[in-house]
Amino acid sequence: MLGRKLMLVDDEEGLRRFLGLTIMDFGYTVETAENGEAALKLLKTFQPDIILTDIKMPRMDGIDLLKAVKSDYPHIEVIMLTGHGDMDLAIESLKFEAADFITKPVNDEVLELSLERVMEKILLKRQVREYTENLERLVEDKTRRIIELERQNAACQVVESMSEALSSAADEIETGSSMFNELPCLVSIHNRYLEIVATNKLLKERLGDVVGKNSFDIYSDRYSAGNACPVQLTFETGKGQRSKETFIAENGEEIPVTVYTAPIPNKNGEIELVLDISVDMTELKRLRDELLETQYKFQRLFDEAPCYISVQNPDYTISEVNRRFKDDFDVPIGLSCYSAYKHRETPCEECPVQRTFRDGESHQMETVVTTRNGERKNMLVWSAPLRNAYGDIKQVMEMSTDITEIRRLQDHLTSLGFMLGSMSHGVKGMLTALDGGIYRLESGLRKSDAQRVSDATKTLKDVVGRVKKMVLDILYYAKSREIETEEIQASQFLRDTAALINNKAAAAGVAYSTEIPEELGTFQIDSSSMSAALVNFLENAVDACDTPVPGKTHAIKVSACDKNGNVEIKISDNGTGMDKETRDKIFTLFFSSKGKKGTGIGLFISNQTIEQHGGKISVESEPGEGTTFTINLPRTVETRKQPSSEVCKHN
Repeated sequence: MLGRKLMLVDDEEGLRRFLGLTIMDFGYTVETAENGEAALKLLKTFQPDIILTDIKMPRMDGIDLLKAVKSDYPHIEVIMLTGHGDMDLAIESLKFEAADFITKPVNDEVLELSLERVMEKILLKRQVREYTENLERLVEDKTRRIIELERQNAACQVVESMSEALSSAADEIETGSSMFNELPCLVSIHNRYLEIVATNKLLKERLGDVVGKNSFDIYSDRYSAGNACPVQLTFETGKGQRSKETFIAENGEEIPVTVYTAPIPNKNGEIELVLDISVDMTELKRLRDELLETQYKFQRLFDEAPCYISVQNPDYTISEVNRRFKDDFDVPIGLSCYSAYKHRETPCEECPVQRTFRDGESHQMETVVTTRNGERKNMLVWSAPLRNAYGDIKQVMEMSTDITEIRRLQDHLTSLGFMLGSMSHGVKGMLTALDGGIYRLESGLRKSDAQRVSDATKTLKDVVGRVKKMVLDILYYAKSREIETEEIQASQFLRDTAALINNKAAAAGVAYSTEIPEELGTFQIDSSSMSAALVNFLENAVDACDTPVPGKTHAIKVSACDKNGNVEIKISDNGTGMDKETRDKIFTLFFSSKGKKGTGIGLFISNQTIEQHGGKISVESEPGEGTTFTINLPRTVETRKQPSSEVCKHN
């Protein structure tokens, strides 16, 4: 049952008071703190489910508070409060595992929706943790019972090693000594003629009065002296025997036993008698059958669990996976987890498995993995220790739940808020640039300064292009829309689009070339959205060549051709390149390899545009070698709506 406890952190007393009352009306228990340091002190006595914190505060800001909370209290979710001017910080907070961010002034409906969404996420995490703990408890219980039975078996072996010391006990058995009658074993004495000469009370109760019968008569599969029983073998070899046998009870029931025999010599050193001590294994057999059944149930539970489960060793290698894991990923037994399904060359930072090996506690994180079909999934990962009988951690179980749909909905809602906030900030900057460009244009016209007019014109074109791109972004995120296609000449369109970054490439010192044939035919596209999508790829290529490398000339090439009736466009660069993990995530909303220089929106939009046209994208890239984007577009396309912020599924 969720506690619905929330901590509100803000340096404005009035906001804490009034916003706190609103949140209490939502059904939460609320405590407040005036800054990050006060919040960390309060955490020692008040453990909330959610922390709602302002980003900008004195002494310790919201980002530092977020990092501290996720380090020491990873189970607590954090929502950031931000002004319109703090969008960069808000995006940065998502990279440090903030659950959401809300812009000021706070809208009550938006706040309530965000809180409920985060509480649903917390409930999912708790359910996964409870599921893991139940599995651990089941394994521990069954392991404990097996250990107890093995100890009993070991005790029987000790009895075997003591058998020689019992040579003087024959008389006690024959006279019904209480010591042997109290033993929880079936004890009998046999003479050299393979006759039973004495038994203890327990054997008589289980097998009946067998004194005087042949030694082999009490066994279910021994019929004569020619089929040697353990007693006969002891007489023949002079050594004690140990074997698993089956006795016949008085009622005809078969009793599985472990038999231990020991020779009893006379005064001359000759074997006169054989002591037979047999342990009833019925209970052990029953428990072993029960354990096998439990193991079978556990394996079914393991395989049918609605999540991915792997068992990992201290060196990150995978020793076991469940059926669902095998269905979606290549069988990774013996491989490291980070190379098998995360396509990394080194372990993940803050790996929950290694943290569990270190402290024995369960840990969690969110990550993105790629299936064998190239599908990327957002996963909520939990780790749990697997201990041996002595309490030592030998392996760690990692359970991963697919939260792609939850993250997709959250990203869509978050992107709407981000777009509205960032637009106001971006428009303000572009208006300032427009004012400056108009001033320089008017000044150049008054002074008949052609160079000044040319520079001002370039500035205005650049700003107008940015305004155009921003408007298109609003159209894509504000609502679903249909593309408006027209039939145009492919060669001319591609040349005009490629020319849009001539100036940017020249300014960066990048060699820029095109290879577009004169007659490429026509195709149906929404020219404005497709142009913006291709420019995104071209600008990313320039950015990839931005870092100078001694002795290397950076270059970008744009080519096009007819490919099986479709138009194939290739954009290649010899810049920084990407590793496998980055290639898998480049079309994911808010993922950017540029740090603060990128928002992680451009390629996401470009991918949506190409999907709307029925096209496909493939990526080839290696670190330090460069990148090639191959875009395949059909000549004609059925008009389709925007694919609702879906994450790209291409490699």
